[in-house]
Amino acid sequence: MDSIRKLRVAILGSGNIGTDLLIKILRSDYLTCSLFIGRNIKSPGMIKAQGLGVKVSDESIQAIIKDPDCCDIVVDATSAIDHRIHAPILEQLGKFVIDMTPAKIGQMCIPAVNLSECLDKKNVNMITCGGQASIPIAYAIGQSQNNVEYIEVVSSISSKSAGPATRINLDEYIETTEEAILHFSKCRRAKTILNLNPAHPCIDMQTTIFALVQDPDMEKLTYYIQKIIKEIQKYVPGYQLLVPPTIENNRIVIMIKVQGLGDYLPSYAGNLDIINCAAISMAEEYAKNYILL
Repeated sequence: MDSIRKLRVAILGSGNIGTDLLIKILRSDYLTCSLFIGRNIKSPGMIKAQGLGVKVSDESIQAIIKDPDCCDIVVDATSAIDHRIHAPILEQLGKFVIDMTPAKIGQMCIPAVNLSECLDKKNVNMITCGGQASIPIAYAIGQSQNNVEYIEVVSSISSKSAGPATRINLDEYIETTEEAILHFSKCRRAKTILNLNPAHPCIDMQTTIFALVQDPDMEKLTYYIQKIIKEIQKYVPGYQLLVPPTIENNRIVIMIKVQGLGDYLPSYAGNLDIINCAAISMAEEYAKNYILL
């Protein structure tokens, strides 16, 4: 693999998500981090990056504007508000952008579902952490069932895994996840609920998916669920089915749990790990195709 030129990634945002992405990129066969960008040179993420020998900048988006040739890919791990500012700038610079925020600007991406459809887009949106966990299941419901009336997603995460950007983006999180559920499942109505649990010890991420379906075909649904879970586990090994498709109170119930890889973040922060693993899967597939061109 050493003979293959790795694509250069600039990470915009030095918080928990950006720093965990850095660790994952550094062990990739197809990617390297050419610039780690934040606003505070003394933040934990910036200190970590410097300790790993990665070039850093505290000039935010200006670092890329001043040196557009610094990278092939930009991963925006800031906030939805910031990405709406960054997106037109990065588009003008001709950058391939992976958006970690719920800004709803680019092509929505769930690697287990539509990875190949995103390769020719310039801005790819990873939706939300809850979306990465629940939407593949919602997609399986939509693929296997007729007349899906309603899907409700309830995610519980540790309070400690919800950083400042996550909390700032809560309204966008709900709106973007619901829009993506409707898009990928083709259901008529959707609802998203996020619970921040302060329990000690910290809980693993758990997501429960409820669905109202007329005359559900449970055998067909179970087949699709097993198939999609195998696809997710290729890039998120800690994705687990806790409760298989079950009928309860005239509704379908499915529950999953996500444990992280424990790179920069603790393993209970599966909510952050799953969206980062999805982004790495997207970036590596883009790199593979770029290298072959």
